[in-house]
Formats: sequence, C-alpha cells, structure tokens
Amino acid sequence: MMIEGLGIACDVAGPAGDEAVVFVHAGVADRRMWEHQFRALSARWRVVRYDWRGQGESADPVGEVCHHEDLLAVLDALGVRRAVLAGCSMGGAYAVEAALAAPERVAGLALFGSGLAGHVWPASMLEQARERVHGSVPAERLARYRRGGVAEVDRRDVLAYARAHTLWQVAGPERGRADLSEEVWESAVEMCAGVFARLWGRSPVAERFLAPPAAGRLGEVAVPAVVVNGLADVAGIQEVSGVLAAGIGGARRVDLPRTGHLAPLERPVEVAGLLEGLVEEVSAGGW
Repeated sequence: MMIEGLGIACDVAGPAGDEAVVFVHAGVADRRMWEHQFRALSARWRVVRYDWRGQGESADPVGEVCHHEDLLAVLDALGVRRAVLAGCSMGGAYAVEAALAAPERVAGLALFGSGLAGHVWPASMLEQARERVHGSVPAERLARYRRGGVAEVDRRDVLAYARAHTLWQVAGPERGRADLSEEVWESAVEMCAGVFARLWGRSPVAERFLAPPAAGRLGEVAVPAVVVNGLADVAGIQEVSGVLAAGIGGARRVDLPRTGHLAPLERPVEVAGLLEGLVEEVSAGGW
C-alpha cells in the first residue's frame, strides 16, 4: 500500500492494535529484505515494513530528506502509538535517531550491522570500498553517475556495481560469491541494483540528520536493545556494533559467525528468533 500524503510504500500485517514491530531496511536494499521476519512475526504481532523515501516503491524526495522523521511519520499515519524498531545498516541508524527524537514512541531496538549518525567511517574502510566497488565501473562514467540526474543509466554498469557491492559488503571482504546462497545473492544484487539505478538517475538530494548527532547521545537510549553483528561484515561496520553495544545501556550484543552485512537476509530464522525474544521482553513490560 502507499501511505497517502507521504508517498511511502509499506506493508502491514498481523493483529490490529496501536503497538507494532516496524522494519527499517538497509541503504543497499528495500523492504523485501525483511520478508521472512515480516511473515514470521505477523503471526503474533502487528508488523510494518516500508521503503525509504526514494527507494523501493516509494516516491522520490522533494527537497531534503530526513529519514528518522519519515519513520515517525509512518508510525503516525498507521496509528502506531509505540513500536519495536528493527533496523539494518543505515536503517538501524535511523531507528536510533527516532528513539532519541521521540523516546515515548519506541519500545525497543534491534540493530543489525547498524550505522550510526555522526560516526566517522575509518579511512581504511572508504579506501577498501574504492578498490573493491568503485572500480567496477569506469571512473569517468562513475563520476557522472554519482553527480546524479543521468537520463540514461547503463543497466550493465548498475549490475556491475551492485554485484561488486554485494560481494564486498553482503558477503564480506574476506568471503567470496560461493559463501552466499543463490537466493541471497540474487535478492541482494536485485535490491542493490534498484537502489543505484534510482540514485544515479535523479538529482542529488540533501539528507538531514538528528541534531545533536546520535553518536554522542547513545546513553540517552533507555529501551531494551539487541545489537547484532555479522562476523564477516566490513570491519568498520563491526566497530559500530561495538560502539552501539557499549553506548546503549543494557544492550545485548550478538555476534553471528559466517554472516555478512544483511543478517536478516542471510540468517532469516536466527534473526526472526532474536526479534521474537526482544518483542516478548518488551511485551512482558507492557510496551
């Protein structure tokens, strides 16, 4: 369904009510990455998954975009009073921002390979991305794509970039193509290709984050939280899992072996179990 007035596409399932589990996808994916968890948890709880503005089936941004405000607007539009937020990658960063901006709306956090607004990525990680991903497309064309607004994006370039990005991040720097199942590989590449096809084809959009930044405010988060880290993920991203687990009071850290950046896609059953445990904990406390 499309949320009227927001231009944000979402799916809703499970029992009616004003409490929900809300899934926030990774920047290299869309709401389909939560398919297993969405279906599994809908048997007991109201569940919501949506596409960020400008990704998946949602409309493109007009002017600047603020993703945590969009997340809270989705809750408002669907009548969700309080939610457990499950966020992956930068979706996790937006979930943390929402918990800081509107603590009364957030009952728990599940963060998978999460980003963190205000955190500075190490130079070694950025260099690794340039070597392993950016080189998949000729430099001149990539520079033009990254400026945005390209009328005709070559599908071959999009696929080459998406495959390189999936290999580096979703599989992980020390793993190879064979470490992902065919289903996970194809799903990750398809979603990633969709992200970059849209990103390169539209004009650049400014993004606004919470101020002051979340990176210096983790001690303010006072809800049950689980931080899930894939031990095959990019080292710089794993460092953020450590920062989150240490900074959020009482957070539980879970390290998943043989798992890259998209744990919900690669380890669907384990992730659903972790989410069920968190929601049960929150439910026992009355949301």
